[in-house]
Amino acid sequence: MKGKIALITGGSSGIGKSTAIELAKNGVHLIINYRNSKEDAVELASSLTEMYGTENIAVKGDVSDEGQCSKVVSEAFSLFASIDIVIHNAGPYIHEKKRLTDYSPQEWNYLINGNLNGVFYLSRLLIPKMREARWGRIITIGFDRVESAPGWIYRSGFAAAKTGLASLTKTIALEEAEYGITANMVCPGDIIGDWKEKSISDSLQVRDSETPVGRPGTGEDIARVICFLVEESSSFITGSIMPVTGGKDVLGKAYKQS
Repeated sequence: MKGKIALITGGSSGIGKSTAIELAKNGVHLIINYRNSKEDAVELASSLTEMYGTENIAVKGDVSDEGQCSKVVSEAFSLFASIDIVIHNAGPYIHEKKRLTDYSPQEWNYLINGNLNGVFYLSRLLIPKMREARWGRIITIGFDRVESAPGWIYRSGFAAAKTGLASLTKTIALEEAEYGITANMVCPGDIIGDWKEKSISDSLQVRDSETPVGRPGTGEDIARVICFLVEESSSFITGSIMPVTGGKDVLGKAYKQS
């Protein structure tokens, strides 16, 4: 991975930030995309450059908007010759529990555009360059059991977008395999709040009786899987949907709490 260039959408906080740190440790240069948190993104880019010697920049843009996706890619290519790795981490989520009929068209489009269409907008701009290089790594983010298109009570818009994204990820894997490009989806378990930016060592100090492995999941757990998938030697893994849940039935828990 050393010397490769990665774009991480929504990379200034949460799992995106944990992934940025793990990639920088492995010598990957970073384009850290953010929507509003400029100060956090700039600080993260600067600190990772100082710690690991990688070249990192922060780029503003809302991935749910096609025009802003074009600006993000244009700015990135003005500074880097290529983008070898794309982590589609950004994905809006409405925490309020709502039945399908309670969503406004604006909320619905916000979820679909941010979680599904944004991947299309960026992919059509970035994949051609990857084809030229005959190398690329694309990572999308899903949820547990997304590949079976399960129902998720009160999360209809998010679930619809992510199940569509699972199919899209597999399709990209098939279409781009001949060019040395892989596409895989990583599905975090019930990782919430501060745990998205905590380390595995932090979690070992806490007992979580609801998770079979006995500890909370962390952003580092997800970041390590992503780093494995983008390695040079992981070229045989493509079109895969990988749950990282600690064995927890996330949707079952959601249904019980409804």
